Amino acid sequence: MFTGLIEHLGTVSHIEVDAAGATLIISNSAAILDDCHIGDSIAVNGCCLTVTEFDKAENGGCFKVWLANETLERSDLGERTVGDQLNLERAMGTHARFGGHFVQGHVDTTAAIVERTPDGDSLRLKFRLPEPTPSRPSLMRYLISKGFVAIDGASLTLTEVSDSDRTFGVMLIQHTQEKITLGKKKLGVKVNIEVDMVSKYLEKSVAAVLEGEGESSLRAMVEKVVEEVLVKKGLVD
Repeated sequence: MFTGLIEHLGTVSHIEVDAAGATLIISNSAAILDDCHIGDSIAVNGCCLTVTEFDKAENGGCFKVWLANETLERSDLGERTVGDQLNLERAMGTHARFGGHFVQGHVDTTAAIVERTPDGDSLRLKFRLPEPTPSRPSLMRYLISKGFVAIDGASLTLTEVSDSDRTFGVMLIQHTQEKITLGKKKLGVKVNIEVDMVSKYLEKSVAAVLEGEGESSLRAMVEKVVEEVLVKKGLVD
């Protein structure tokens, strides 16, 4: 589990993609390797990956991770090149303040940057999700104005949402622009998107109740409220 508060920017020093997946080595990462162990989870541009090797001194501190094909299909990591910077966050510790939102590191899809608009010292960015498919339905129902979204692993607040054209926007203050890679990305570039998992659980729970698969007491409560409203409006006796 992560918070979406980026700790450090690492640099891709090696990437090798083949039919089985990909190997990724990230350097200049000593700042987050002081308490690292083999098997630890690190969010890399929002993808929860397992550390398979690490060296606290080599290349400014480096670690190696393996990317399965599912990760390559869902994220932009397979398109990274040597020299690219990546957002890094270690798994959340029990002693830390929880300043972002619950981020799993399970990227849902990618979105493209379609607008960049300066706003004083801040930067407004707009993104467009891909066309939905039967296997990957639209994620727009999980996005609401002032809600949460993780973009390249960074917890950000949605400032606008348009269901009609599958777009949503965020605003980066100057401090955030300096701490994550997003503010440096150009129009058309893809970013990794993870929607708020709480909304997914809520949707499934409500759907189960409405379909008669949930707790009968909750269904009965909903039916009673509806009946009372109809009686109050004089639509039923």
